[in-house]
Amino acid sequence: MSDSALAKNTDVPITRKSGDAEETDPVKMGWMVGSPPPADKIIRFSDGGSSTFPKTRWSFSNSRQFIPSTVVARGSGPVSLLPADKRADADIDNVSFQPLVGVGPMTWKQSLAANYTDGIVVLHEGKIVYERYFGVLTPEKQHVVMSVTKSFFGTIGAMLVAEGLIDETAAVSEYIEELEGTGFGDATMRQVLDMLTGIKYSEDYTCPDAEIYKHMLAGSMIPRPPDYSDEEPQTFYEYLETVEKEGEHGEVFAYKTVNTDVLGWVIRRVTKKSVGENLQEMIWSKLGAEQDAYFSVDTIGNEFAGGGLNLCLRDMARFGETMRLDGFFNGQQIVPKAVVADIRKGGDKERFAAAGYPTLPGWSYRNMWWISHNKHGAYMARGVHGQAIYIDPTAKMVVARLASNKTAANAPDIDSTSLPAYHALAEYLMTR
Repeated sequence: MSDSALAKNTDVPITRKSGDAEETDPVKMGWMVGSPPPADKIIRFSDGGSSTFPKTRWSFSNSRQFIPSTVVARGSGPVSLLPADKRADADIDNVSFQPLVGVGPMTWKQSLAANYTDGIVVLHEGKIVYERYFGVLTPEKQHVVMSVTKSFFGTIGAMLVAEGLIDETAAVSEYIEELEGTGFGDATMRQVLDMLTGIKYSEDYTCPDAEIYKHMLAGSMIPRPPDYSDEEPQTFYEYLETVEKEGEHGEVFAYKTVNTDVLGWVIRRVTKKSVGENLQEMIWSKLGAEQDAYFSVDTIGNEFAGGGLNLCLRDMARFGETMRLDGFFNGQQIVPKAVVADIRKGGDKERFAAAGYPTLPGWSYRNMWWISHNKHGAYMARGVHGQAIYIDPTAKMVVARLASNKTAANAPDIDSTSLPAYHALAEYLMTR
């Protein structure tokens, strides 16, 4: 199973075609260049092209041209400094590791191409020790982060629990009466935060009848077919009212994007502010971010909390550094220390194991973060096409990566050449 929802916003299923990172470089392919571009170089949302590989290598860095969006303002304060220390920059390229799948070692530099990396920055002890951009991504541009979005809102949800605005033991229907009698009605907020809900919802991108497609169609994240009826859900929240129960809540971890949209609706209801406004006020305006962020929205402006956030790379790293520093960054406590500690301790490993993630043995899931429980206590936010924030507290390292991998699944390909690469880099940085 993948980590998120569909491409062009989160984790949309992508047409799988041959072509490595060099062959599909969006600059070399000439997408959207010209006034107007040649017909065979135009990317459109209406025909599904913007969510089809290799066009996604361009569209993921230009999502705003295809889907309505709202701004998450950085605020008027100064940019927080990320000092650079790139003395080991060239050496990092040569850090070697053994992929989880396949034979023979791979270098850090080789892994970036293998994963269709669009941009990557590594912080060590708060300093930039490595930074690269590929394709059409630049330091100033935002890129869709897909399911990394979930970790932002899992954090905000946990902050609201800590503040007492959300009771983690309360049923969803106590906050959203519209969901009473649906699959979510009797799920607790803790079960939503940890994806332990028993609901009928498939994220199988190979199945055109999977609920993930219905979810994305309702939110207009993918083009609607001509026969899409006015009687069918027209927004994310209308879709949530159609979700049915399947099994019992709390029994097993089941990664389903729809949980984060439920959380987003609850956040909106209890704060009386939009999802984007909460992100702006609680986190984004406090980071000293370089750029505004933006959110993909449905036809009435509901943000796609499950995967519609678009960020610039260094600002992703700033959030990761905030979490590494127990929520303290830019001279202030942005995320309560207790909330970060709760995330880092992880969730139920047995329930997670039952979900059968072959590349994540011993991991768990808590407040919409993925917890490794490895010897370094690493944890991460994950997007289905290789977007990631990887935090290694022991090595004092944060990796932020934006990518447009042709495969809409972290396992096995992306994890195989990412997880061991992150750990090898951490081990290297600890010896410097």
